[in-house]
Amino acid sequence: MKTWDIDPRIALRASADFDLAAFDRSSTPGWSHDKDDADKLLARRGRLLSELQERLYAAGRAGENRAVLCVVQGLDTAGKGGVARHVMGYVDPQGVALRSFGVPTEEELAHHYLWRIRKALPPAGRIGVFDRSHYEDVLVVRVDELVPPEVWQPRFEEINEFEAELTESGITVLKFAMMVSYEEQGLRLMERLDRPDKHWKYSPGDLKTRSKWFAYQEAYQDVLRRTNTDYAPWYVLPADRKWYPRLAITEILTRTLAELELAWPKADFDVAEQRRELARTMSAAALQQSIDATRDSMADALTDSLEVAELAASISGANLPSRDHEAEVAAQIDRVIKAKQQLRDAR
Repeated sequence: MKTWDIDPRIALRASADFDLAAFDRSSTPGWSHDKDDADKLLARRGRLLSELQERLYAAGRAGENRAVLCVVQGLDTAGKGGVARHVMGYVDPQGVALRSFGVPTEEELAHHYLWRIRKALPPAGRIGVFDRSHYEDVLVVRVDELVPPEVWQPRFEEINEFEAELTESGITVLKFAMMVSYEEQGLRLMERLDRPDKHWKYSPGDLKTRSKWFAYQEAYQDVLRRTNTDYAPWYVLPADRKWYPRLAITEILTRTLAELELAWPKADFDVAEQRRELARTMSAAALQQSIDATRDSMADALTDSLEVAELAASISGANLPSRDHEAEVAAQIDRVIKAKQQLRDAR
């Protein structure tokens, strides 16, 4: 299966001298293959992402304080909604905290601009997704001159401090700037006007925002230059090809979760005793059905765990799981089957 030529966290990371004006928004950095190859990798990564997200959720339920926050920024038509639908569609909805930030309400305006952001932070064990975010308060307010420069300028450092606070509290912060070209944005807006089923996505105000394109590009350039930190990095995604940001964000999120070394919480009860007590409540036929399903059920779970270990090893450069590991997996399954057979025979 074809995969990334280079880790997208390297290929897409905004550098100190990043130039947004020269950025090719139809490119596919780190990926030299086509969309069909991308779809194949996405299918495999989707299964792995689901496993990792469930581990994160389980860890949160067990008392760990880790969470992940994905900040997704971009102008209209950049594909922010597609990220939420396609990437987060691979995981259990109960493990995702999605929040969109539009024009502040009167209540929100009465508070500090980070007040509504803090209220929406993902709890432990969740993946948070912000469709727009606190960065609106150094983008929109600047371009539309809602507040003077002496108000929004200090916010860059305040945001850096805020995100440092998040990471120290156990939240891994990933920031994605989805950059569509001026021409492609025009095409997508025209499609919304052409299709009755897309009219709800269009607003006459979109043209007003489009008329300020260059002001927004300058504002985004400053955001990328002044808030790109090692603890909360910006990844700049070319968005003219809709499939590419979905592929890149899925890969970055999967690799990030793998590096957290999330393990399934250990049982705080005696598994063998609970299995014995449960078997006493089951009919002979149901217990036999459970025995017959054991190998496939455990093999699926252990295979997923092996894929996680292999990905983590490929990222870190550690040794891949050995054949001894595979033999131990097989032996573990055999032990469970034997224990259940003994419970059946003792009836």
